[in-house]
Amino acid sequence: MKRIEAIRCVVEELSDELVVCNIGYPSRELYSVGDRDENFYMLGSMGLASSIGLGLALSTRKRVVVFDGDGSLLMNLGSLVTIANRSPSNLTLIVLDNESYSTTGGQPSYTAGKTSLARIAKAAGIDNVLEARSPGELKRAFNESKGKTSVIIAKVEKGNADVPIIPLSPYKIKKRFMEAVKSGHAASTSN
Repeated sequence: MKRIEAIRCVVEELSDELVVCNIGYPSRELYSVGDRDENFYMLGSMGLASSIGLGLALSTRKRVVVFDGDGSLLMNLGSLVTIANRSPSNLTLIVLDNESYSTTGGQPSYTAGKTSLARIAKAAGIDNVLEARSPGELKRAFNESKGKTSVIIAKVEKGNADVPIIPLSPYKIKKRFMEAVKSGHAASTSN
């Protein structure tokens, strides 16, 4: 499946979830298939989507969905250990694994070789690790992940969709996302 197709099939399942999306083309693709105030588009912080999503999940009762890339997650593997040990039941981390650094030119990532992010997530202590290779599998995995700390490795094809740049300033993205969090009465939890 193409990455934009994977993003679209998850967007179709969203209601009021808060979404954090990895930098570059994944954010542009999310914007093009389902822009909403509850989406936080990363602009220039490679490797931090999983950490931002974790912090958000620990501070709200709302479900938090993170779209990350294999290259970005490989830059911050420590986030998996923290996710496992804090275990917020409202966090779903979806890794769009295309075995490359697609936003920076398509160089292969180590998931194209011996590295398995699913095995790393399990070894970190995350109990609910799912894999998906088709839109149907991804929808099932996404719906099964509700209510428990989850990592979904979605295998996607290399390549970027031909989508425009997000026409919002970083300030506007942050402001409208913060307003969406506040208006959703995202109360603190003890996760």
